[in-house]
Amino acid sequence: MFTGIIESMGSIHRVVPQGEGKILQIRCGLDLSDTRIGDSIAVNGACLTAVHLEKHLFSVDMAPETVARTTFKTVAPGMRVNVERAMQLSSRVDGHLVSGHIDGTGIITHMEKKSNAWILTIDVAPRLAGQMIEKGSVAVDGISLTLNECSDTGFSVSIIPHTAKLTTIGFKQTGDRVNIETDMIGKYVRKFVTQTPAGAPAKESTDIGMALLAKNGFL
Repeated sequence: MFTGIIESMGSIHRVVPQGEGKILQIRCGLDLSDTRIGDSIAVNGACLTAVHLEKHLFSVDMAPETVARTTFKTVAPGMRVNVERAMQLSSRVDGHLVSGHIDGTGIITHMEKKSNAWILTIDVAPRLAGQMIEKGSVAVDGISLTLNECSDTGFSVSIIPHTAKLTTIGFKQTGDRVNIETDMIGKYVRKFVTQTPAGAPAKESTDIGMALLAKNGFL
């Protein structure tokens, strides 16, 4: 589990193809002395397992499913990446709960400077857009961000100078593809209120109201 607060920018040092999977070797500014083989590390928001460790370098195995769902299909040495180690339950959660399981990718379609922030518009598939709400949370390349506006085909977020400086988002341009993870809690709630109970003769109304909440034990 992660928070979406990036600890370090790193870079891809080496890519080793493994059929449809890959092994990535990544350099970063973190001191990994207290990190163990088998620990989870999020790279551009994707939860990966450390299989080799040095003080400022680690390697991860990437399964074919991860490659297919992320921007790592076109990864190459020198590519900048965001790095975050797994959260500690004793620490403050400054971002939001991020699983590191990428839902899909999006494309930056517009960038606009507004006062001290950059407003990024990102197009995503309708199935992802349907899991977002205005002022909710989204992870973009592992960065916890607040949704400004949402539509059926995308969303916009504000990037403050601090975030632009410390993450790869400050290097992005229109047309770049990014990893997207929608809000984990929102996905569970959406499925709960829209699924048809097993054996039900017909799909029940999915409108959320006092009756629905009471029926399912929330009141």
